[in-house]
Amino acid sequence: MQKNEERISLNKDSSESERNPDRRGEMPPSFILGFHLDEDDHWVVELSCGHTQYLRHQPPWQSRAWVLEPAQRSARIGQPFECGWCAQGSVSANLGV
Repeated sequence: MQKNEERISLNKDSSESERNPDRRGEMPPSFILGFHLDEDDHWVVELSCGHTQYLRHQPPWQSRAWVLEPAQRSARIGQPFECGWCAQGSVSANLGV
């Protein structure tokens, strides 16, 4: 029998495995302030950072059944939410920043 020798793909001290490899400043967490429906009846989350983000439930690609339930949406208000725009360092044109 041939012995299978496994190799680790990333070293523990590799910068690729760090949470913040590009050394951008840590972003303060965003929080959910509320939700609204857009003109096409898609749910949009309103965040404390000033950004918005679509929250669609379109299985199997996007599974967010909770967004369809009013009680579950209400329960998420005030909860932390990772803003994709802030993570990219994006500034929304409608924020005036």
